[in-house]
Amino acid sequence: MRVFVDCDPGIDDAVALAYLAARPEVEIIGVGAVFGNNSVDVTADNALRLLELYGRADVPVAVGASRPLVQPPSLAAHVHGDNGLGGVELPEPAGKPVAETAAELLVRLVRESPGEVDVLAVGPLTNLAIALGLEPELPRLVRRLVVMGGAVRVAGNVSSHAEANIRNDPEAAEAVFAAGFDLDLVALDITMKTVATTEWLEELKTVPGRRAELTSSFLDFYADFYSGIFGVRQCAMHDPLAAAVLVDPDLVTESFQTPLRVELAGSLTRGMTVADLRPLPKAQDRRPVRVVTRVEEDAFLGRMLDSLR
Repeated sequence: MRVFVDCDPGIDDAVALAYLAARPEVEIIGVGAVFGNNSVDVTADNALRLLELYGRADVPVAVGASRPLVQPPSLAAHVHGDNGLGGVELPEPAGKPVAETAAELLVRLVRESPGEVDVLAVGPLTNLAIALGLEPELPRLVRRLVVMGGAVRVAGNVSSHAEANIRNDPEAAEAVFAAGFDLDLVALDITMKTVATTEWLEELKTVPGRRAELTSSFLDFYADFYSGIFGVRQCAMHDPLAAAVLVDPDLVTESFQTPLRVELAGSLTRGMTVADLRPLPKAQDRRPVRVVTRVEEDAFLGRMLDSLR
């Protein structure tokens, strides 16, 4: 499996990279960095550091969009720490970003191997929207796209209706949902139910090795934040779950298909992921998205631990 990762590392992005890097059948052919959890210079630097930590230092990292298509950027240091990794300092990376932008790198790679590359997008979708402008045939060139984002039947996490990745660039998300990708959406509907429990976090602390030790330190900061939401010490596994849905689709036990749109104009609902949930035939002007609603949680968390052993 050949995978391009578009991300904004970020603690849960880090854990998603760990999941992918541990799988010998997964070739990470490129990483595009985007603003989101931190500024793009920080997220690109973190991507380099994390790939070296997880044994994939050969993967090219490209710097992508530094801001949304239309609105000012909104970052998340309160969730991920000032350095994006919970204040945990990793060694300076030996590598540097490539000269291409993230969108240019993605377009080049899928043109070289049409129909063979899967894309995991776990940050704002700005890089993908720019890539669509460079290559309108991108949905046909990409085999499968898995997006972590949105809140379909549940409340948002940065507003009453909107999830962070979609709200950070609604215009980009709308362009991606309209483009016709073979697309799986891993939204808050499932990620807020698929959590690293206190017991799981404690078990991770017993796993030997530097990768597990540092990842546990990242998640300690993340769990501090989420404890205020859940009322117990645990954390949502947003991006790692999206990585697992891409690599291990057998973990998905329930989903539904619907056309998706993003609200762009509402003063209270901008960034809302709007699904057509009517029982009558759905609108035919765009390809439906598969929305994941249930997974084998224990199996996923077990595989996540295995990836760090």
